[in-house]
Amino acid sequence: MSSKSTSEADVAKLRHDQIVTSELLGHNLTFHTTWGLFSPRTIDDGTVMLLDHLQIERDDIALDMGCGYGPLGLAIAANCPDGTVHLVDKDFVAIDYTRANAQRNNLSNTEVYLSNGFSTVPEDVRLSLVVSNLPAKVGNEMFYIAFYDALHRMQPGARIVVVTINGLRQFVKRAFTDVFGNYTKVKQGKSYTISMATRER
Repeated sequence: MSSKSTSEADVAKLRHDQIVTSELLGHNLTFHTTWGLFSPRTIDDGTVMLLDHLQIERDDIALDMGCGYGPLGLAIAANCPDGTVHLVDKDFVAIDYTRANAQRNNLSNTEVYLSNGFSTVPEDVRLSLVVSNLPAKVGNEMFYIAFYDALHRMQPGARIVVVTINGLRQFVKRAFTDVFGNYTKVKQGKSYTISMATRER
């Protein structure tokens, strides 16, 4: 919207879903989203960067933590047809849109549900891949809770791969080393850094 005044008619138009179509990991995917969810106009640069540097196996058991309307997790689901992707978010609007987007893109190998981090992820899930476009302002305490919860649900050899703004990269390096005992900087760009750790045993 421009800086001019916004009428009720303008607002009525804003109530309609935003529709984003993008080629992600070789698949053309369509997402409906809405104002109030993260990056409603387009797939954000951090998500695209993470996908560009992510290795996915056909049978991955993956989890997208803080899935928003689903572009990261659903792109992974399109590339692991023999696996399952759990998409979780603490926002019920995000979950509603993600669930609809999974159906819209015929991705039945997904589980979509409300969860504050890993709070409702079943204890018996054994993940081979955890991903997240980490928000900048949830607090270091929440990150540590989520990282330890991820560790306890990851298979030996599983990876956690996150994208953050560059201002968080040193914290993530320290936290991954604390929790997983290792850290790899996969890629650092102008604005974002991709970080990875592995559950070694």
